[in-house]
Amino acid sequence: MTAFEVNFDGLIGPSHNYGGLSDGNLASATHAGAVSNPREAALQGLEKMRRMIQAGLIQGVLPPLPRPNFDFLVSAGFTGSDAQIIESAARSAPHLLKTAYSASNMWTANAATVSPSADTGDGRLHLTTANLSTMLHRSIEHPDTTATLISVFDDEDCFAVHSALPMHPDFADEGAANHVRLSAEHGAAGVELFVFGRLAGESTTGFPARQSRLASESIVRGHGLDFQRAILARQSAAAINAGAFHNDVVCVGALDTLFFHEMAFEDTDGVLGSIRQAADGLFELKAVMVPRAEVPIEDAIRSYLFNSQLLKTPGDDRLVLVAPIETQEMDSTRLFCEQMVSGNGPIGRVEYVDVRQSMRNGGGPACLRLRVVMTESEIDACHQGVLLDDEVIDELQDVVRASYRDRLAPSDLADPKFADECRAAREQILGVLDLESLA
Repeated sequence: MTAFEVNFDGLIGPSHNYGGLSDGNLASATHAGAVSNPREAALQGLEKMRRMIQAGLIQGVLPPLPRPNFDFLVSAGFTGSDAQIIESAARSAPHLLKTAYSASNMWTANAATVSPSADTGDGRLHLTTANLSTMLHRSIEHPDTTATLISVFDDEDCFAVHSALPMHPDFADEGAANHVRLSAEHGAAGVELFVFGRLAGESTTGFPARQSRLASESIVRGHGLDFQRAILARQSAAAINAGAFHNDVVCVGALDTLFFHEMAFEDTDGVLGSIRQAADGLFELKAVMVPRAEVPIEDAIRSYLFNSQLLKTPGDDRLVLVAPIETQEMDSTRLFCEQMVSGNGPIGRVEYVDVRQSMRNGGGPACLRLRVVMTESEIDACHQGVLLDDEVIDELQDVVRASYRDRLAPSDLADPKFADECRAAREQILGVLDLESLA
């Protein structure tokens, strides 16, 4: 069956700021407290989406979530008018105010785990919203994310949207950032790779291992996948403690190709062997491993070489890697990419994109998108307002230029007027996307 990979990018919201809220995310910690530029961030993201359309791909967008999250602040004990709640939180609990304003839902790779209809038992496309329970600022996202996904994928004959797993450490789930689907073609049955950092009930040292094996197993069951074609692999503890807080910081895959760092998995040979066994009769795995002798793990994480989009674009015989410009600026990763594409391997071209505002908070091109493999009928059945063309991108950019600030310091979050700005900007975005029901 013919199917297409549709990338749904998160539109960066007007409250994009460097709050330093993400333990284990080195970029987030490095830039904590810096002045951000929400306008530039959103425009950079939209230009990346435009490039995907110009490359002949289908591109979607998901709107920002409501910020600040007043439900969260009220649950933390703040009362009164919106202005009183913000002023009180800014005075007595600024960390909670930064949490309520977090724009981290822009990284839609963490929004959900997606299994296409070619893999599922009931022949529907399944999405499970990630609970993101490890980090406070992300754990508040899932109710609004689920509502958004239901609005976009609202035809129950085609789609099954599952609510987040239980909010308990044993079920910690980070979405597609720890999931890779491999197949001969997008519409063919495939192998789904689920990467976890710890077992249920297991304690780890160093940076938090955010994905549990139980969460991954639960999604396999909930999506009706065949366990013979669902591989559960353990992420390297050394990679996590080096700053690879999600597997997509050290690994990315597309179609029959897995591109990964030598330190991505605890048992690389075992993982590759399991994939090859599960793929027998479906496709032949093409594994591209980057040796740490050529690209140290520290360089891989600083450059976000693997937090890139790996795409099959019309007119290209080989895959294209869409990498952040930081990958080009680092000697080791640039040289590796040059050598890689000069050979005859599955990756034939590298394109560099500027998403610096996102990168400073720890999210590259791959973080900004949720990959959804869809048939033509499923594309027709989803909400059409979120499928982009140049005209819609122009409209969104007009909203961003008119309503987003070009300078936002953490102290600006204490201004109650900023909450009104965020609300008004989001309402305009929802209007462009015909999603007013989410306002």
